[in-house]
Amino acid sequence: MLSTARAFSIISLLLLSIGSVSANNFPYNALDFRIGASPATFGAAYSMQFMENAHFIVRGDSEFSNDYDVAAGVGFNGPMNQFVDITGQMLIHNIKDDTSNLIGNEWLPEFNVGTRIWFLDNVELHGKLGWLVDDDENHLIYEAGARFHSTQQLALGASILDNGVYGSQMMIHTRFHF
Repeated sequence: MLSTARAFSIISLLLLSIGSVSANNFPYNALDFRIGASPATFGAAYSMQFMENAHFIVRGDSEFSNDYDVAAGVGFNGPMNQFVDITGQMLIHNIKDDTSNLIGNEWLPEFNVGTRIWFLDNVELHGKLGWLVDDDENHLIYEAGARFHSTQQLALGASILDNGVYGSQMMIHTRFHF
């Protein structure tokens, strides 16, 4: 009987908390700079919210050996409760390797979903899972990491990720919110 009452209480609290959320818990207007290890890559990203629950994304990464991975598209974001946002992205990648001339040979779509969670007052945990779709094979992409929000405008973070192009990496990044 006690376990039934406990389960009912938890479900009720979750439903009440979902109904009380009306805005995003995280900023989605940001400029991001990052450095990856193994392989060493450098990258930047720009995100701009154009509706309450949607934003544009442009990002690029390179090993600076006549290569790049540039992606652009739209993302969605929405609150799950007062501490958690659900996110997702639909991007088109242009991937250039050292055999391409000026524009990359491959144009590949990416689909992913993820979450951003306030773990502590200024500490955010984030993760995503998705696919970079290729004709020959699909590449699983993932990211799991944390960000420390030192101010409302600055966040420093680290993550483990695989973006489908450069393989598994450890990444450190600085994010500027505007």
